[in-house]
Amino acid sequence: MGLILLIYGAKGMKQAEHTRKPGLAARRAAVRMLWDVLEEQTQLSELIEGLDRLSPSDRARAQRLATETLRHLGRCDILLDQHLKQRPPIAALNILRLAVVELCLDKSAPHGVVDSAVTIMRKVSKARQYTGLANAVLRKVAQNGPEQWDTLPAPELRKWLRRRLIHIFDQDTVGRIEAAHAKGAPVDLVLKTPEAAEALNGVLLPTGAFRLRGKPRISELPGYADGHFWVQDAAAQLPVQLLAPQKTERVLDLCAAPGGKTLQLSNAGANVTALDVSKARLKRVGENLERTKLKAALVAANALSWEPETPFDAVLLDAPCSATGTIRRHPDLPFAKNGRDLDQLFQLQSDLIDRAVSFLKPGGRLVYCTCSLLTEEGERQTKAALERLDLEVTPSQVTGVPSEWYLPDGGIRTRPDLWPEYGGLDGFYMIAFRKR
Repeated sequence: MGLILLIYGAKGMKQAEHTRKPGLAARRAAVRMLWDVLEEQTQLSELIEGLDRLSPSDRARAQRLATETLRHLGRCDILLDQHLKQRPPIAALNILRLAVVELCLDKSAPHGVVDSAVTIMRKVSKARQYTGLANAVLRKVAQNGPEQWDTLPAPELRKWLRRRLIHIFDQDTVGRIEAAHAKGAPVDLVLKTPEAAEALNGVLLPTGAFRLRGKPRISELPGYADGHFWVQDAAAQLPVQLLAPQKTERVLDLCAAPGGKTLQLSNAGANVTALDVSKARLKRVGENLERTKLKAALVAANALSWEPETPFDAVLLDAPCSATGTIRRHPDLPFAKNGRDLDQLFQLQSDLIDRAVSFLKPGGRLVYCTCSLLTEEGERQTKAALERLDLEVTPSQVTGVPSEWYLPDGGIRTRPDLWPEYGGLDGFYMIAFRKR
């Protein structure tokens, strides 16, 4: 909110809510979000609540515009640099970037895009003097930019992350990952029953995930209100399949929110306890349980201090991580983070593994996973856990998983560039242990 007042002023903001051109409110909101991500290092997920004053359609448009601009920031800058002697301040540059996405990706009518960009420039004190530049540059981009767009290279990851990934994989692999990020992510569902697919437009993937064609409004799909499915990336569905929960088993979903794995475990017939430190996020888990008519005991607590009454047959630990495997759907992450807090995350993951093992009865099973591409959050955690804990790796066999996804340590690693014929999947590391 501080930035909103800084750019528009309280009075101007209120007036703008009632007197605006079509689409202007969404564009303004998107520009504000770009500032917060790029300058304040705030994740888009934290900014969504600030869009409540917008209509549902404007809210969705603002979020999409901000997301796509961040996804294609490198391409936007290449096109703009062709017509700029030097870049204007970030407040003006973000407005130009957003307009480039509308012109070249959305193929929107140039007149409306240019007019809106100039209007927004006039309202931003640090950009007001660049209205003439915006008008001239964007008209030039509108002439040739759309034709150049698809020929431009995929935007590179931020240096702090790109260097790490090249060291882990190689430059060619990282290039393919970046190309997958630029394409974005399809929408995957977990079907409560196979019959739910009959009313949906999509394809069943080899692992059992159902991938929708296009990006329809989920809440309007047939079967949504009746709880016949829920949204969950194909890679995120695999850890529960690796755990292979049995009916009536007592299973702990540790760090459970947003709850897709909780629903999977419950749908398999397990007696599920879902634990998460966030009451607000657990509330959303409860809402999805209610919609899908599934059951789980919800516990809001810190896993590092919580104690169960009796040990569990199995624990699923989807540990907090860098989320570097989800950038194709969350392109703000490399900008909102800088890698400086990674050591704290690595230690937290280690501590959570220790706690998860303590919750197991002898012979109990643990699946550890992270939506990360970093080996420090995957293979290295496995190696360290086997050295300090009384664990053994159990065979990793999941239906539909290609052999090349299996690792020498017994785990499974997915990457955004894999499965290109289906549209890719998130990056994950997962492994199954047994407590001796």
